[in-house]
Amino acid sequence: MKAKAQAFRALVVAGLFAGSGLALAAGNDGQTQVNGLLSTDPVYLTTWKKVVTREERLPDWVINLSGTSTQQMTAVEEHGDKYLVGPLCESQQACDHERLIVAFSWDKEDAYGLLANVPAALPADTSPRKTEYRWLGKPNAGMQQLLTEQLGKQ
Repeated sequence: MKAKAQAFRALVVAGLFAGSGLALAAGNDGQTQVNGLLSTDPVYLTTWKKVVTREERLPDWVINLSGTSTQQMTAVEEHGDKYLVGPLCESQQACDHERLIVAFSWDKEDAYGLLANVPAALPADTSPRKTEYRWLGKPNAGMQQLLTEQLGKQ
């Protein structure tokens, strides 16, 4: 009888995790790249479209998240809120000069981006001072810090 009760509890706990955002994160964390994210769930596409339609003169690879992803997306926490975060470049060669870091809230309702552009042919010691940052999705100061930190890890 005790074994049945333990098995039942294990099933209930597994069911709770399967229905929660934690299961979504475990399924996405380390398995999804930014350039494939919009095809995994139409809610991501809808959310990203809300971000980019407010912006002018964005490259197509940013609008469609269709560039090259060099790393898997990861789960990151900012002030108690969880986000799925990852990098994207137009191409592998372009990553040295232009990179996008995106963050989607766990519930997929909000998305933010940091498009960083370093002018080509600058010496490495001057490029951080000359980098142009473009924020997408109107991130608050905490989100800007998260995106900047993620950019620094790339």
